[in-house]
Amino acid sequence: MNLSAPSTILITCARGLVDYLKQEVEGMGYSLLTVHRTSLTIEGTMADCMKLNLHLRTAFSVLYLLREFSCRDGDALYDQTVKIAWEDLISPDEYLTVTSRVDTPSVNNSMFPSLKVKDAIVDRIANKVGRRPDSGADRKGVVITLYWRGAQGRLYLNTSGVKLAERGYRRMPHKAPMQETLAAAVMLATGYDGSCPLICPMCGSGTLAIEAALIATRRPPGLLRLNFSLTHIKNYDADTWQSLRREAQKQAKAASRPKPIIATDHDEKAIEAARKNAMTAGVEHLIEFHVCDFADTPIPASISGGIVILNPEYGKRMGELSALEKTYERIGDFFKQKCPGSTGYLFTGNLDLAKKVGLKTSRRFPFHNADIECRLLKYELYKGSRRDTTPAAEPVRPYNLKQDP
Repeated sequence: MNLSAPSTILITCARGLVDYLKQEVEGMGYSLLTVHRTSLTIEGTMADCMKLNLHLRTAFSVLYLLREFSCRDGDALYDQTVKIAWEDLISPDEYLTVTSRVDTPSVNNSMFPSLKVKDAIVDRIANKVGRRPDSGADRKGVVITLYWRGAQGRLYLNTSGVKLAERGYRRMPHKAPMQETLAAAVMLATGYDGSCPLICPMCGSGTLAIEAALIATRRPPGLLRLNFSLTHIKNYDADTWQSLRREAQKQAKAASRPKPIIATDHDEKAIEAARKNAMTAGVEHLIEFHVCDFADTPIPASISGGIVILNPEYGKRMGELSALEKTYERIGDFFKQKCPGSTGYLFTGNLDLAKKVGLKTSRRFPFHNADIECRLLKYELYKGSRRDTTPAAEPVRPYNLKQDP
């Protein structure tokens, strides 16, 4: 099995993030083959998979296509899977996980396809080398992913293993945290690059501020994790992997220090969690934390041209609507009175509450937070009153994600 040969690479993401993933991948110099609702494809080698795993901020998984085949039932799936030289890819001493996404009328048990693939793999290895690897759902070793739709099957090496959203720094998530990939996409949508001050009131466990600090310092998020599925395959190219990691570390060290990042929350436990998460991510020294009401967030005198972003409760997972109406009204007052000259952003899953802000939006960016349809609302903050309760619908603004060679 030649993993140095080019193959189709499938890169997956959460719903609503594919436009940001697309621009990330193109910014790294790749040409797209296809773009779907929650994924895209390119052509590349295992070395490309390594680079993508290290650098992508908005992706879930990077999958390298091993085999594509016709398949109408479980027996055919087993027969096609067992033809692959798994003994060249997976050691019997490794741990194997098989995942699957299936949409075919011949299957009514979601666990059945994964079990068939697992049986074919371990049977082949046992037949060739006399022993078979252990298997389970932990994704701590080699991960194989099946996509089976209709009569078409595809088997991929999931080079990521655990989703790339799980950076490894969020040891204390606190309440209803925003997923890391979503936070990164939100910050990319604002155009933030570290060249202006960033204020994050209502910071919760700090995900927005931490992802912003990683972007500002050009630190690839993959450096925060040590375990990727690609490092568990037989004879993986350790030299290339370490070289790419060193290059990524060098890129981060060469980055200039960003302008101030200030994160506040009224909950002392939230700030404790955010500080510890930032410490784990290696960016605590770049973020100034305060325990205070959002309206009392210290705003630097140089806020002109800066970004102020809030992610208040939506009234769907927690919080009472009547209380939140007052909070959103206060956010409008905070924007108007304390942030003139900056650009304000509000991330919310409740547009009725957002109207209580009472300020005119200049753009609206669509997102999804799990199953909640959300918007990132942009406000150009001027002195005086520019009230308008009707948010303007605008397309996602493109941003520049060019990566240094």
